[in-house]
Amino acid sequence: MSIGMRKFTAVLERLLVLYVFVQVVAGFFVELPYPYWVGWVPILGVFGVGFVRRRAVSREIVAKPPAPVEVGPPVSGRWSALNSPADKVPSHGTHGLGQTYAIDIVAVPEEGPARPAFAWLWPIARGNRAFPAFGAPLLAVGDATVVHAEDGQRDHLSRNSLAALLYFFVIEGIGRTLGGSRRVVGNHVVLDLGEGTYAVYAHVKQGSLAVRAGDEVVAGQRLGSCGNSGNSTEPHLHFQLMDGPDLNVARGVPFSWRGVGVPGNRETFTVREEVTPVP
Repeated sequence: MSIGMRKFTAVLERLLVLYVFVQVVAGFFVELPYPYWVGWVPILGVFGVGFVRRRAVSREIVAKPPAPVEVGPPVSGRWSALNSPADKVPSHGTHGLGQTYAIDIVAVPEEGPARPAFAWLWPIARGNRAFPAFGAPLLAVGDATVVHAEDGQRDHLSRNSLAALLYFFVIEGIGRTLGGSRRVVGNHVVLDLGEGTYAVYAHVKQGSLAVRAGDEVVAGQRLGSCGNSGNSTEPHLHFQLMDGPDLNVARGVPFSWRGVGVPGNRETFTVREEVTPVP
């Protein structure tokens, strides 16, 4: 599927979702001038467009699997992997937004409070500082140019309880879909690593970025801090490589962290703490 077609299907999918949302809201106030079943047509369209996009990307990956790109680790210290491409591809259940080989990681300190466990009933939500990943330094995985950097979105409370997850998927899910990719990834940084490879750091902490678009960074340089913005249930880093800077049309690229590899789900790994000072 060409870049132009990927852009077209991405825009069409968002328009269909918006139409469904407007139709549902309008139905509470006025009687819609068409049969009830007509309202299901755009919903089927959303699934249809998404299916076509996923099939096209899957065929491209099967026909010509991309080679993994080795980069440095984006963090230091002790961490654990979630939703890893070492266990399944696409790792997050979708090829959308270049997430085919994306990975989520959470901090696991050797000492101090552990990461709070999932709560079925109470507490419904927790503050971000209860999670050891919140505020942890995010490091450049290589010498690169910053092509996008934003950190104006808020860090919300955790969504790691049953009630909070329902709100997360039903209410926030619709809102973030309508808001586009930036509302899904939250505050984020995109690095141009050269040779057609781009790195994305998602869910960055509000106001923590030390770089801006156009800056040149070196491997190990601090970019900002781990946060809980966007489509995130708790403070963590969502990291991925892509073949372009635009999340809406880029395809995922496999990665391997130097000295670590690709940690599997629940696998704990440690990176020697070393932060390169800003030149």
